[in-house]
Amino acid sequence: MRKAYDVIVALDTCIDMLLLGRDVVPEFGQKEKLIDGYTITMGGSTCIFACQAAKLGLTTAGVGAVGDDDFGRFIRSSLARAGVDVSRLRTELGIATGMAFALCKQGGDRAILTCLGSADAATGGDLPEELVASSRHLHVGSYYLMRRLRSSYASILEAARKNGVSVSLDPNWDPKEIWDGVPLLLPHLDILLPNENEARALAHDDTAAGALEKLAARVPMVAMKQGPRGAVLRKGREIIHEPALEVQVVDTVGAGDSFDAGFVWGFLSGLSPAECLRAASVCGSLSTRQAGGTAGQPDAAELRSLMVG
Repeated sequence: MRKAYDVIVALDTCIDMLLLGRDVVPEFGQKEKLIDGYTITMGGSTCIFACQAAKLGLTTAGVGAVGDDDFGRFIRSSLARAGVDVSRLRTELGIATGMAFALCKQGGDRAILTCLGSADAATGGDLPEELVASSRHLHVGSYYLMRRLRSSYASILEAARKNGVSVSLDPNWDPKEIWDGVPLLLPHLDILLPNENEARALAHDDTAAGALEKLAARVPMVAMKQGPRGAVLRKGREIIHEPALEVQVVDTVGAGDSFDAGFVWGFLSGLSPAECLRAASVCGSLSTRQAGGTAGQPDAAELRSLMVG
């Protein structure tokens, strides 16, 4: 039976204010510094993921909430324009839409200050079993920021498994650097999508190779992002490396989330692990060519044109 959605995801609704320049390090003491530019765009790891998934032709639904403010309306319209089903995205009174200030240095590094607001509004009630069962795939992201969902993930992932729904997880960074919770979910995943630092922290291993080996012993496929060095996938004993595309990098915000969506697209399309990793690398690389997490994302036609090479 055909399912209503290819992908369902809880949304960490957030606005990204990107401050761009050679020197974006602030100085206290009421010192004023000039920067090169700024961009205001929709942020949120899972929001960016949802947009890329929808642009690739996956029927994608997002759940959660936005604040009753202009930023919330901007996020709702941005998601809808990308093709994401936002019919289950609540407008919640009494909360502000999330906001992240990203200080983006030339060369790709950045520092982020975040006010969660609506980014932490999704609850287990937004992902009832009947909704999870209506999708082919469930993606989990921003695990350590979406705190209201954490206690519900065991039952949500159990519902996914019961109904034949595959699951991917991108932990993102733990601001407290405790790294609890996610290890308990690993046996319920089909795909784990950390970056190298997250993988080492989750595995309690100082080396990327050691972390990858430990995590792959618990998850069928682990695709570890390594920034400009590309990515590496481990499935059982099989290890596959994929370089990043050579692009003129403008901004790396959200590149890992587009990577995730490319991998899920390949997985749901029945591609081989190597092809999934290639699709992920293309999406992650191309997303860096414009400021913000979604402006540079490819559609399915562009992705397919770059799958070989």
